Amino acid sequence: MKSFLLGCVFLLAMLQRSNMQITVPATVLNCCEGDIVILLDSSGSVANYEFSRLLLFAAELFRPFSLGRGHVRVSLLQVGTMPNLEFGLDAHNKQESLQKALWSVTQLQGDTNTEAALKVAEQLLTETKTDVPKILLWLTDGVQPGDVDEPMSRLKAQGVSVLAVSTVHGNYRVLQRAVTPPLESHLYSVDIDNIDIITQDIREAIIKIIRAERLSVVDLTSHSAVLQWRPVLSAGSGFYELWYNSMLNTNTETRYNLPGGSSFVELTNLQPDTTYTASLRPESNERLFNTLSVIFTTLPDVLSPAAVSVSDSGPHQIRVSWSPLQPARVQRYTVEYGAIPSGRVKTVTLSSQQNSTLLTGLEPGTQYLVTVSALHVNGKERAMSVKACTQKAALPVLADLQLTPVEHQEVQVAWRANEEGLKGYWLSWERENSHSSSKPSKPSMSSVYLPPTSRSTRLTHLAQSSRVCVSPVYSSGRGEGICCTTEKQKDSSQRG
Repeated sequence: MKSFLLGCVFLLAMLQRSNMQITVPATVLNCCEGDIVILLDSSGSVANYEFSRLLLFAAELFRPFSLGRGHVRVSLLQVGTMPNLEFGLDAHNKQESLQKALWSVTQLQGDTNTEAALKVAEQLLTETKTDVPKILLWLTDGVQPGDVDEPMSRLKAQGVSVLAVSTVHGNYRVLQRAVTPPLESHLYSVDIDNIDIITQDIREAIIKIIRAERLSVVDLTSHSAVLQWRPVLSAGSGFYELWYNSMLNTNTETRYNLPGGSSFVELTNLQPDTTYTASLRPESNERLFNTLSVIFTTLPDVLSPAAVSVSDSGPHQIRVSWSPLQPARVQRYTVEYGAIPSGRVKTVTLSSQQNSTLLTGLEPGTQYLVTVSALHVNGKERAMSVKACTQKAALPVLADLQLTPVEHQEVQVAWRANEEGLKGYWLSWERENSHSSSKPSKPSMSSVYLPPTSRSTRLTHLAQSSRVCVSPVYSSGRGEGICCTTEKQKDSSQRG
């Protein structure tokens, strides 16, 4: 009866908590990177109360960690008659999402088929080719887990660390063979009501396995390198000591201290194409940390301009650009350009902050030689040339529309045109209506489509002072045309 009442009280607390907004610590552990599969005994041998306590333990255990790729990935695999993958390693990258998922897990009941579940766990942890530490955390009552020795041995042989938490009913010898050493920090047998007391210890054991203790080069040039590391100190808890030197000159070493809140540093004034070694040691009164080291080689020296390109070409302009931009190493840039083969050379001088300029006043359809030179602060000069062509001046599509009288109310229409891209011509004019009445009638509009090879046509029955228009036709529609008006004099040459 007492056990039943305790279970009711605990379930009531869980229901109350599930209705509350899940709060996540303002600061999370950004110390670690690894994949963790929780192997949760969900069989019928585990009481509902114990199952709920194990879920609560898992939620609190992983609450402080940063989640997702590059941090900690957590998966939950339930053990029952058949294994059930509650969620995979990439399911949750935020604490709120993980906490809600853990609180919504339903117990499977059934048999304790741990062997089948371990096959799924092996796939999760070993088939993903990620170079990060991997952990199997087994939460169980330890009652008849089955023959787990062989699958556990396979996991451990592939570098997976196995940790186990069991209630007092567990088969200690089976658990002892399953976990990876050291047993004192990887194996816990505890009364379910007191499971909270091991949370900090097992969390520290996990952190020790997946702590991302490495110094990485995240950006590299010929004269600089940016080093990055996982922060293990806070602003007031200590400092980082950094030192580096060229492997060609081990006697000259640069050393300085960085604030405890730092997570990256840029090394400058390095020599190009040179191998360096750098070391970082966190210093704190609270605990000892390992020294992190990295070896890197700077890129070969690149003097500007190393690349010159042209763009925005028009009949009278060209934009010339160059790279890399090196304002700290260049005094000024000079751009020289002239028409090939013997055009007058013009010069433009630019500041070290610019990496492009627009050359204007050029001749259309002309090839130019453009040379970009940089005067460096050390007195050296580097130049690079490129050939560029301006576009030909665009000719009007239609030009010189002529109307030549032929007979009474007839004219010959002729025009000149640039045929490129044309689908044809649209010709329109005012036509005189034929009627029996003696009263003059209002002229009507007539039109005709002509093929792109046409350059003239004859129009008849034109109205007096008829307006004749020719428009180019493209695949996208009709373009802008030109118009002329016929004169009343029959024998006059008509021009618009």
